[in-house]
Amino acid sequence: MSQSPGLRRQIIRSLIVMALGIILLSIVGTYVFYALISKYLPDSISETWVPSRIELTWILGTTIASLTMAGYVAIRLSRRILTPLNSVVHNLREVAQGNLQARATLDEHAQGETAQLVRDFNTMAERLQSVTREQEFWNAAVAHELRTPFTILRGRLQGLAEGVFAPTSEVFSGLLRQVEGLGRLIEDLRVLSLNESGHLKLDLAPANLAQEISLVVHAFASSLETRGLRIHVEVSEQTQVVCDAFRIRQALIALLENALKYAEPGELRVSANVSKGVCHVSVEDNGPGIAPEIAAQVFEAFRCGDPSRSRISGGSGLGLAVVKAIAEAHGGQAVCRPSGAGGTALVLHWPIELKDNE
Repeated sequence: MSQSPGLRRQIIRSLIVMALGIILLSIVGTYVFYALISKYLPDSISETWVPSRIELTWILGTTIASLTMAGYVAIRLSRRILTPLNSVVHNLREVAQGNLQARATLDEHAQGETAQLVRDFNTMAERLQSVTREQEFWNAAVAHELRTPFTILRGRLQGLAEGVFAPTSEVFSGLLRQVEGLGRLIEDLRVLSLNESGHLKLDLAPANLAQEISLVVHAFASSLETRGLRIHVEVSEQTQVVCDAFRIRQALIALLENALKYAEPGELRVSANVSKGVCHVSVEDNGPGIAPEIAAQVFEAFRCGDPSRSRISGGSGLGLAVVKAIAEAHGGQAVCRPSGAGGTALVLHWPIELKDNE
């Protein structure tokens, strides 16, 4: 697709054409005029500096034609420049007043820099609308996640204060679980916000990946067995990689918690390997699987394929988003793909050769 000429080039070209037209009209037209007058009306030519009537008519006609030509060029230039600019100014005022759906019109008059200005304004307005919509969604989602533990804590504490509940160890254990849940939610939100702003710092160092995975798996062993999940670990004992071991453990914990909530009873495979300079850590279950349209967004915050399952299991919708943030901080990514057993494989991978996270 050929690009339209720049605004400066359009102005220069239009002014050159206008000046050339006026010069030709004045010089060539005057030469032709006097050639005809000399041949057919020689007596009408003035012998003094005062023009005759017919000469005055020619001067007036030439002036009107030149002004018409200049006006035509000015109108065309103003339409190409002012029409898109007025559209941008009008819609910019609409955006300033809160109408984020306002868009400038890109018509045939917008060319060169003015057309690019219209496109950039519309792109900016679309991104602003998207960010505002996402912010509203996040505010509502965070408020929703905080409401349940806050309500439970307030109710139990009020009951303890009024003597409705006896101050037993079971009551305090329940309160502690709610506080721990709030702590995990706050930490997840902190990790996501730091990654979003580019300030998620990593403590990179060589680590034994097999040892790190073993620690996490051991902590989840009893919970997984209770859910009927038989864990199978496939990782070399000598797998040395450069990473932030704490963050990798945090990501693996989120993956196992996700499997604990949603995976069907059966084998749960945790594997790690290094291939072509990239480290891969995956958690693979036997079902129930994830639809392709949902798999594309499982690592987005508060994006649950089945919201009812999240409410029943107590999930916040942030665990897999934290996995994605940790992968990106390591220069890698997190992916969701079908497993060979009809289940789902959640994979975290990152390059072994990492630059210092400044």
